[in-house]
Amino acid sequence: MPKSLRLRIGERFCVRLGNWHDKQVGPHEQAMYQISFATEIFTWLVLWLMLNHGCLSILIHPTDPKRDHLVDPIWIGRPLGGHGEVLGEEDEAEEALEVNTEPTMGA
Repeated sequence: MPKSLRLRIGERFCVRLGNWHDKQVGPHEQAMYQISFATEIFTWLVLWLMLNHGCLSILIHPTDPKRDHLVDPIWIGRPLGGHGEVLGEEDEAEEALEVNTEPTMGA
């Protein structure tokens, strides 16, 4: 299901699909991948994810490394725990990924 959803997102939206992580990375407790997208598609992408996430948990946050993971996260599906101790107080925000400007399907 996670790989299928990732493929469907890339086909439908102008997003950047980050690397697949098969094991815990950073504060995340489970395998995960990152999707970076422009604010202009936030509403459409989030609504689509709400209807199509199946049993997956999805964390949505801007690029602030600590606050957005621990204080103000937006979850679709069941919220998961995290390991906030690996995030420093002064960590720099993540750089946004380059987006796919030519999706192959419409939303």
